[in-house]
Amino acid sequence: MSKIVKLLLFISFFIKAISAFSFEIELQSPKIIISNIPTKVTFISTHELNERSDTLAVQGLFNQKNDTIEEINTISIVNGKAEIDGVIFTHSGYNEILLPELDANFRVRVIPGVLSLLPPLIAIVLALLVRQVLVALFVGIWIGALLIYDYNPLSGFFYGLTEYIAKAPADPDKMAILVFSLILGGMVGVISKMGGTQGIVEKISHFASDSRKGQLATWLMGVFIFFDDYANTLIVGNTMRPLTDKLKISREKLSYLVDSTAAPVANIAIISTWIGFEIGLIADSFNSLGIADNAYITFFKTIPYNYYPIFALVLGLFIALLHRDFGPMLRAERRAMKTGKVLAPGATPISNLDTKDILADDKIKKRWFNGLIPITVVILTTLFGLWYTGLVKVHETGIETSTMGIIQYISTIIGESDAYAVLMWASFLGSFTAIILAVLQRLLTLEQSINAWISGIKAMMMAAIILTLAWSIGNICSDLKTANYVIYISEKYISAHYLPFLSFITAALISFATGTSWGVMAILMPIVIPMAYIMPQSDPSISLALQQKIFLSTIASVLAGATFGDHCSPISDTTIMSSMASGADHIDHVRTQLPYALLGGIISMFIGYLPLGFGMNTYLLIGVGIISIFLIIRFYAHKSI
Repeated sequence: MSKIVKLLLFISFFIKAISAFSFEIELQSPKIIISNIPTKVTFISTHELNERSDTLAVQGLFNQKNDTIEEINTISIVNGKAEIDGVIFTHSGYNEILLPELDANFRVRVIPGVLSLLPPLIAIVLALLVRQVLVALFVGIWIGALLIYDYNPLSGFFYGLTEYIAKAPADPDKMAILVFSLILGGMVGVISKMGGTQGIVEKISHFASDSRKGQLATWLMGVFIFFDDYANTLIVGNTMRPLTDKLKISREKLSYLVDSTAAPVANIAIISTWIGFEIGLIADSFNSLGIADNAYITFFKTIPYNYYPIFALVLGLFIALLHRDFGPMLRAERRAMKTGKVLAPGATPISNLDTKDILADDKIKKRWFNGLIPITVVILTTLFGLWYTGLVKVHETGIETSTMGIIQYISTIIGESDAYAVLMWASFLGSFTAIILAVLQRLLTLEQSINAWISGIKAMMMAAIILTLAWSIGNICSDLKTANYVIYISEKYISAHYLPFLSFITAALISFATGTSWGVMAILMPIVIPMAYIMPQSDPSISLALQQKIFLSTIASVLAGATFGDHCSPISDTTIMSSMASGADHIDHVRTQLPYALLGGIISMFIGYLPLGFGMNTYLLIGVGIISIFLIIRFYAHKSI
């Protein structure tokens, strides 16, 4: 018996040894390679290679068309992992990477870079043409998965479901956004059912008694909630929607005012959930360049160059103040004013918080404070939570704050906060507060309150699905290196004087195609900051003052361009959330908002970044931009009545 055991152990050991020899190294990433784009290739080794370092010649660029092999670099495998950056495959099709010392080779798929643009472009075009954003997003995901999985339509379909859609909300931050949105919808359901929403409408209507004042009130509330774009969007949209409906303001206009004050104001606010991320990107680039400047002070200096957020806010103000519109928005406003229909015929809101399940009974007293108190709880919890979590993080990481000024100190704490956790706390506390108010005043029973809360969540399910699909196509774009390809085709046209102008365009294109602003900032900042620092210094015709101006404005142009592209894109999460909170048809929101966003973007480019690169004073340019916006709205736009 013991001999049999020994034999089995020997066989087991032998199999393990063979396995170790056979699987010494494997290719970990990337999933797919874009031709002519520098790529980072990562290998991981197994078994005995984990404990030693080998230097291996890496050979690549093997293509079936020309059967040539070119040595490209040498790497070291240390602790089981090796990375080689800057690998360029010039031929599409199947290529091989050879590791001669291990007698190993790996087949990789290389596709033309232009194909990486197809998934987002197809999704955007379909969304605008067929007005079915779910279908458009799913087709975009399927096309992307098809490209990744060897042009196989069945593999693209099934892996698109399991590897992208199913895993999209798995990121903790995205899950927090999803839960926050749903729970806040539940809170709105309870507030509406106990008459709080109608009470707010009746109270504010004493001050905002017509369409113009209603739009101004919406814009002011959007600017007031400056500390987070998600909180801004959901609170302002849900709070003001009943009032704007009563004043015959179209849902398209409401969603525009919500969207144009959310990300733009959070981007340039010196205290917001954005600032830590933005400062972190600047600081990382400064460290790699050996720049000793303070990242926060640098960010503060970039604000006057952050043209698009400034012009977007000014544009929204003039639209409301002058009560004028143009393009599709003018038609939407005239429809609402003449017919009282705040939604276009055939429109499909991606959230429906006006259903009978959450409308208050006629017998219930409509008390404004039943709406205001839960919303105030959400705002105060968010502010306190940002402060508390930021303070804890500052203490844990040992960030030195004793030498900071008061504004920098507050901004550092807010920037280090856990915004996603805080938003979840705020939405749950707001829901609890609404339910307690309803039950204590005997406006609703506990069962009725819970049912209203659940109905509010149900009303947000379509929006949750669309958000998930938008994140999925974002992951597709990441794997297809869509952003890298856009950078590649843009870099050849960049010079020092045009750097702010072209950086804005590049950031806008990537953000529009991928539907993300933060992702674009993370991609471009490490590339653009070194260029903005080094290129002007190499041109003797550029003065020191202009070098500094180009440097600061280029950083700002990335922030502004990312916001602009995100603002325009129908697959952007903030654009979707604006439609969701406002109860608007998403495609109608995109169509009516796009001309306004383009106006702000064009003024930012041609009145802002282009002349700035040649030395124009930024405050003069801001003044000219504001005057231009006023004149366009005053003499080109028309009143809706």
